[in-house]
Amino acid sequence: MTRLIASDKEDGLSIDCFLQRRIPAAPSAYLRQLVRKGRLRLNGGPCSGLETLQPGDALVLPASRRLAELLDMGQRQQIDILLEGPDFLVVCKPAGLAVHRSVGHEADNLADRVNLWLQRHRRPYRALPVHRLDVGTSGPLLFAKGRRAAAALGGFFMAGQVEKNYLALVSGTLPEQGELLSPVPAKGRLRSAVTRYRTLSRSRHHTLLQLELISGRKHQIRRQLADAGHPLVNDRRYGGDMLPNGRWPFLHCSRLAWPGTADQSLQVVVCPLPAQLTTLLRAVNLTLVDS
Repeated sequence: MTRLIASDKEDGLSIDCFLQRRIPAAPSAYLRQLVRKGRLRLNGGPCSGLETLQPGDALVLPASRRLAELLDMGQRQQIDILLEGPDFLVVCKPAGLAVHRSVGHEADNLADRVNLWLQRHRRPYRALPVHRLDVGTSGPLLFAKGRRAAAALGGFFMAGQVEKNYLALVSGTLPEQGELLSPVPAKGRLRSAVTRYRTLSRSRHHTLLQLELISGRKHQIRRQLADAGHPLVNDRRYGGDMLPNGRWPFLHCSRLAWPGTADQSLQVVVCPLPAQLTTLLRAVNLTLVDS
């Protein structure tokens, strides 16, 4: 069986609209048949199909091979748009999904999902990712609408005009604030790197940090925290503490800001901490009080 939980954005949706939103690959007639045959359960009870949903409502779908295939296809078509402008699109990247098509990620990656969504909505352009996040890192990913926009937005990254803030859960305790300055390997040599941090909350064995990425090296945060003796929780590669139900390193990009290409006003996107990471925080008796 498959259990779908209604989000805040789905408050007030009918069962039909909810199913079409969550399983876009399914024919409407197939979804209506599921409802008519009484094969759905809502919050543990029968579902007539006439209900409207509230955040937290649980809709349970029957076990079915075809439904599983449609859900998988729907997952690949689903994106969470955080902000859209004339020349850009910002999408929330979940942990575990690669940005680009690569070895092991040929069938499903964020760039393909975004462009498939654009095709389905008949948008007259292709979207190009302007930067990257590690496979295991969640947060906002900036896409440019076409190559001209990609060149302009990419220039902000090259010039260091983009602000990137992260939330990280690490082993041990750190001072209230500071800088990580250890060099990071890049293109065959050690290169300088700067990450600023401040402590948001701490327990006896763990600390929740807010980090500002000043330079942009591959694995910069992960490497520098490990070099400082405070690796990310669930970062197996760099020796972090492994907590139950944590598949990916606890690293989330919470804020992205860059100059607007038209009027130079600052564009700001804030991305909430995913539910799975919030659960891990509770497991170590920490909460996100102020980010």
